[in-house]
Amino acid sequence: MAGSGEPRRHHGRGGHHGGGRRGGRHRLFDYGEMRLLVLSLIAQKPTYGYELIRMIEEKFGGSYAPSPGVIYPTLTWLDEAGYARIVEADGRKNYHITPEGEAFLAASRAALDEILSRAATGAAEGRGGRKDVPMPVMRGMENLRTALRLRLRNGGLDTEAEEKIAALLDDAARAIGQV
Repeated sequence: MAGSGEPRRHHGRGGHHGGGRRGGRHRLFDYGEMRLLVLSLIAQKPTYGYELIRMIEEKFGGSYAPSPGVIYPTLTWLDEAGYARIVEADGRKNYHITPEGEAFLAASRAALDEILSRAATGAAEGRGGRKDVPMPVMRGMENLRTALRLRLRNGGLDTEAEEKIAALLDDAARAIGQV
């Protein structure tokens, strides 16, 4: 940990995986790979969490965007490990790479190149057959999916709520069909 002289060096290969699961049954990144990708983006341009999500989504051509639940713990880990530091500006926590982070990136260059290659392939081919879906439509689909998942996770639905949600989804499907 930062401050204890030696940063933690585990890289998430112990069976824990990170990243979103767009269209799929597998995870695109494990936590160690996400840390490398995020750190490489911070090295290019100091930035903040939601901007990183957008940058990764663009890098993958709209086919993948990590959730805040992946990005923010990753940023916390990078800060605690001493690889990134927080600089507050305009009410935002911007993350900047440290010399230790630059050394970590240099030592992990082969792994980072593999991740970036996967990003280029994912952007070119599209994941889950979605390569031609415009970014605003993809974002809307993901927002709907997230809203449904959160609503269902927060407790059981009564019959009235189930019927309202089903009606809203049916109305949306009809409206999309008429566009």
